Amino acid sequence: MTVSSLNEKIKSLLEATFMHIRVEGEVASVTYHSSGHVYFSIKDDRSTLRCVMWRSNAARLKFRLEKGEHVVIEGSVGVYTPRGEYQLIAVSVEPYGRGALALAFEQLKKRLEAKGYFAAEHKKPLPRFPGRIALVTAAGGAALQDMLKIARRRWPLLEIVVVDTLVQGEGAAAQIARAIDYADTLGVDIIVTGRGGGSQEDLWAFNEEAVAEAIYRASTPVVSAVGHEVDTLISDFVADLRAPTPSAAMEMILPDAAELLQGLDERQDRYGRRVREILHRKADALRHEEEALRRASILHRLQTARESFERLEKDLKEAMHYRLSRFEEQIAPVEERIKESLRQQLVRKEGALQGIEEKMRLWDPRKRSRQGWAELTVSGRRRPLESIEPGEEFALSDARVKVRARCLEKTPLP
Repeated sequence: MTVSSLNEKIKSLLEATFMHIRVEGEVASVTYHSSGHVYFSIKDDRSTLRCVMWRSNAARLKFRLEKGEHVVIEGSVGVYTPRGEYQLIAVSVEPYGRGALALAFEQLKKRLEAKGYFAAEHKKPLPRFPGRIALVTAAGGAALQDMLKIARRRWPLLEIVVVDTLVQGEGAAAQIARAIDYADTLGVDIIVTGRGGGSQEDLWAFNEEAVAEAIYRASTPVVSAVGHEVDTLISDFVADLRAPTPSAAMEMILPDAAELLQGLDERQDRYGRRVREILHRKADALRHEEEALRRASILHRLQTARESFERLEKDLKEAMHYRLSRFEEQIAPVEERIKESLRQQLVRKEGALQGIEEKMRLWDPRKRSRQGWAELTVSGRRRPLESIEPGEEFALSDARVKVRARCLEKTPLP
């Protein structure tokens, strides 16, 4: 038989015999080709086996193959007939004795740590009283509702921008990264990104390098609030603050308005008690002096002393009244500033509402239709005007009227 026919018979025999096998070995060499295919070899103490993983399967590989790793490969034997060579065509690869996700997590963590993504000097401080924050999460998730509820309770003055994004599944990591980049352009004080709890696979999007890159390059402080307290992800290491849960994130970054108001009330009470104590001590001292004068002087001197101390009491009361009035004068500007701040916020909100109403009026399709625009359709499908040929029937419609017509002549415009 010829060489080709022999190779064909060997190919049929091997591929039919080893259609689905699992092979264990140590990675001896690995090459990631620009085409997306991965060419590598595995070995044990006596032999070496060439392997290939095509691009479609390599795209699903969670970790990166590296020389020296002990792996288990699932696939089939294939023969390359022109050279009479056989190789193992890998469908999936798993680390021996541990999960692929755990290995991928450790590989990415070491790589980012070496690049300085976790360094303390890169962490940005969070403002104590944020005025505007962005929540990068799923708009329909329970985590968002929990965060909004806590924000309304703790800090009603806060403005919140919700940036909707996928938080799990295929393409979620890239979408989260784009959402963080977008939120970084909104001029907010803090970006909070996260989601509720789930399995390791559900939370995996926050372990992707694309999300870590977006958090690292953001100029706005970023808070990672993913899963439960026991969950630790790559985003937690890169972010400026790690919160154990989305709800805890809002508790950590927002001041408590009720607590601040209580503190102001306590200070006011403390000042009031202090003033009353001073008045009581002065009144007691005055009474003691009057009693001493009555006991130690003759009637004339007693009368003179009485008049003198009555004037002293009057002067003291005027001085205390003056000090109290000064306290009232200091409180009045603070109250006026608070009122003015609230008035300004109302004016800004009314302006924003008017802007939105104006945009809605400008984009009213009925107004646009009055400018002469109409939709052209043929057999119920929209068509561009240049595609209509002479003699062809078509329909024109706007918001109120639909007209059927036939093209009499077609003249291209310069």
